[in-house]
Amino acid sequence: MAHKLRVYELAHKLGLESKELIEELESWGITVKNHMSVLDEETVNLILEAFEEEPVKAAPKPSKPKKKKEEEEEEEEIAEIEIPSTELRLDVLASKLGVSQNQIIKDMFVKGIALRPGQELTKSQAEEIALNYNTLLEVTEPKEEVEKVKTEEEIDELELYFRRLYEEHTDELVERPPVVTVMGHVDHGKTTLLDRIRQTNVAEREAGGITQSIGAYQVEYKGKKITFIDTPGHEAFTAMRARGAQATDIVVLVVAADDGVMPQTVEAYDHARNANVPIIVAINKIDKPNANVEYTKQQLASQLGLVPEDWGGDTIMVPISAKTGVGIEDLLEMILIVAEMSQIKCYPKGRARGVIIESRLDRARGPVATVIVKDGILKRGDYIVAGNTMGRVKSLLNDKMENVEEAHPSDPVEVLGFEEVPDVHSTLYVVDSLNEARKIVEKRKEKVKKPLKRRIKLEEFLKLMEGEEKKKLNLIIKAESFGTVEAIKKALLKLRAKEVEIDVIHSGIGNVNASDVMLAEASNAVIIGFRVKVDGAARKEAEREGIQIRTYDVIFDLIEDIKLAMEGLLEPETVEEFTGRGEVKKVFTISKVGKITGVVLQEGYADKSGFVRVYRRSKEIFKGAIESLKHYKEDVERVEAPQECGIKLAGFDDIQEGDELEFYIYKKVKKELTFEEEEEEGDKE
Repeated sequence: MAHKLRVYELAHKLGLESKELIEELESWGITVKNHMSVLDEETVNLILEAFEEEPVKAAPKPSKPKKKKEEEEEEEEIAEIEIPSTELRLDVLASKLGVSQNQIIKDMFVKGIALRPGQELTKSQAEEIALNYNTLLEVTEPKEEVEKVKTEEEIDELELYFRRLYEEHTDELVERPPVVTVMGHVDHGKTTLLDRIRQTNVAEREAGGITQSIGAYQVEYKGKKITFIDTPGHEAFTAMRARGAQATDIVVLVVAADDGVMPQTVEAYDHARNANVPIIVAINKIDKPNANVEYTKQQLASQLGLVPEDWGGDTIMVPISAKTGVGIEDLLEMILIVAEMSQIKCYPKGRARGVIIESRLDRARGPVATVIVKDGILKRGDYIVAGNTMGRVKSLLNDKMENVEEAHPSDPVEVLGFEEVPDVHSTLYVVDSLNEARKIVEKRKEKVKKPLKRRIKLEEFLKLMEGEEKKKLNLIIKAESFGTVEAIKKALLKLRAKEVEIDVIHSGIGNVNASDVMLAEASNAVIIGFRVKVDGAARKEAEREGIQIRTYDVIFDLIEDIKLAMEGLLEPETVEEFTGRGEVKKVFTISKVGKITGVVLQEGYADKSGFVRVYRRSKEIFKGAIESLKHYKEDVERVEAPQECGIKLAGFDDIQEGDELEFYIYKKVKKELTFEEEEEEGDKE
């Protein structure tokens, strides 16, 4: 009889990958959340019995021919159309759908959506209208706009080559070993953990101790490789992202069980969260007498929102002692499981791409860089480009300082052969020739003084956020005390708007430093300082990268600036405004023109650019635009009561004497921010 098991434990027992077992369970009607889900004894026994009767194999996908056939029949009935994002207007959409604008206006009005002819549409509005006519809409980006974005973000041909490679060779992508960065508060045991993992994987230690490190090393556990980056903290981690070189696949956040969550723990977590990579928590120093694992978990849950999976959350937390080695194998096991579920892939052939995690000038050997290969195979003799320098690979050294002929995806290697020291955290590419390398470097040097990306400024939010349905304002807050930080965050949370969201991606106590600027660079955020200074290095980096730092001494001024920025982001609301009322006195039929309605205005006015509703015996029979408006024989823009006028309605001729008309226009009204009641916010606290 079996006991309760987690999905990954049962998968290993059966010789399956976790994702294969999850697919198998789903085909049996058993739904699990993820690889950490616990299966009861009855389910475990059922699965074990089933697999005893048949060989272990990849999970078959449940076949439901009838349903598939029905779905195919449905798909045949659904049409598909494309519209460029620059042409999202009602008239264009109507033409593509083969439906008149007036019909769309009428149909959508029944659903409570007011539209007008030629109105500009958001992507979601256009998609909703298309679905109303059983049509799928794809909004495409014009080539020139795409090129503009590429230029702004400096996505050059080398990066585009690999992007296309992934798109065109999906079937040839393979899983690669995960690259892991260890982060956390100073003195919580990051270095000790890295050393312990390295020792665990060295069969016989040399007399001189651990072999010299090259800034990263690779270990093997249960036949699978894991690469660890041995870098100094979260600043370097974020600097890679800021320069577009995301080297890390998984972050291990180290928290000491005797110390709990500390300021640098929060900083490290904010940097990792912003990178959108999986986080595994290693609760270290459990060997200490005053270690309290459960209290540490409570802190992680309450302060960082990291809820342990054994509490029903989705964060893996592994109690360890880097000093004694307890729990290290469990941590490595979890890293492999997270990597398996994340499906970290690469293109394993052809020319290489990699990330430079360290670079320096060696007096004896010249420029040296530590590289982690991401795709392809890096070979001795390859022509290479990184940042604003180039070269040819003279030699490759692995993490044991051994000469190798080539390096594969996720391998860390030291590269010799650059003409100059390459930018740390830049991306290395292999190119076909020396001439190509020179051309690329020359082109890059021309742009070196220009910021890589247009950064957000409070004053420019409206321009930079145009076209986005949900606006987002990323902020980093630094203040003189914890109480002040909380007061600012509480005040900002009261600024509510449906279309605008404030995200405080990091907050802390003390001066604005280089780490804050790097995080702002990677997340396109504005830094807010309250009664704190800006470090000299931070100011220089901010100026170089175009990051805005705003400092305040009065909290009212801070909140008022943010409020004004948000109001600038709010798109005006389109509302309907009644303008007048009239009655049909005479209907004229003119050849080649149609019916002209003679109307006596009883109240207000009729506007040529406005709209009209037609009522017959108090029932609405038409709603739409005015095609022409005349006062006697003159075309006019507006006619006021009690005058008479001639009106031709757009797309509607079924008009009769005695029909009543109601005139209206659409106006854009500035939206205002709504504020939460203070009592509600207090309740949340």
